[in-house]
Amino acid sequence: MNTDRTEPGQLSGILDRIAALRPNLPPTAGRIADFITANAADVVHMSVTEVAERSGSSEGSVIGLCQQLGARGFQQVKIAIARDLVQPVQFIHEDLEPNDDLGTVVEKIFRSDLQALHDTQKALDLGQLSRAVAAISKASRVEVFGIGSAATIAEDANYRLLRIGINSRATVDSHVQAITAALCTPDVTVLTISHSGSTIETLTATRLAKEAGATTIAVTNFGKSPILSHADIVLNTLARETQFRTEAMTSRIAQLAIIDALIAALALADYDRAVSTIERTFDVLSTKRV
Repeated sequence: MNTDRTEPGQLSGILDRIAALRPNLPPTAGRIADFITANAADVVHMSVTEVAERSGSSEGSVIGLCQQLGARGFQQVKIAIARDLVQPVQFIHEDLEPNDDLGTVVEKIFRSDLQALHDTQKALDLGQLSRAVAAISKASRVEVFGIGSAATIAEDANYRLLRIGINSRATVDSHVQAITAALCTPDVTVLTISHSGSTIETLTATRLAKEAGATTIAVTNFGKSPILSHADIVLNTLARETQFRTEAMTSRIAQLAIIDALIAALALADYDRAVSTIERTFDVLSTKRV
């Protein structure tokens, strides 16, 4: 099987493209190009904010260079660089080797998931978690946003909030997110799930909600990213697996752990209401089982 085949819409030879453009780039774009070329393996791990800071430029300038290279944005360039640098098997899971047997595959996957949970526990700021509990507890309504692989996490968070008696709604459509965010009021708290912190749709929704006066909470991976500019409270995961892949399970496991801790803390903060609501909803849900 040919593993070098390029799918429609994929970029290839991104570093060669940069080299070809470099002689004619203006100073700022040239600095970005030089930084990416000299630090390609590290850039795969970085956010657009970090590349902008390290190259002495702006996020807009980084995105502009990416578009000159034929990409829609920085994330597509990162994926293209990773594709040039890593073995195809690493897009399945970066620790795997093509000849790994089933036992080794299971060991590596579980080890990676456990490591993400351990690292996320260390990265989670308890002060920020306490602020998140307070913000959600006093809110008249909680809006939960997530796009793509984060959509399932957003829906799970919404379900868990409802189970403990918190008025919540999950929105996973980008257009509805924008409308919902723009209609927020100061008594609303928004919970945004975004591993990269760079997804345009969730960035827009979180920004609109903050501008409307809502308290904004972001569950995002550790490091500098654009969503930090629009988040009042940040709950960090620390999952490394998405260095090479766009749809990564370890990041979602870490996000679920954050949500689990948040829900438990919320339930304990209003114990009587939470227990009462859980009992009532348990009775309702019991009718759904044989």
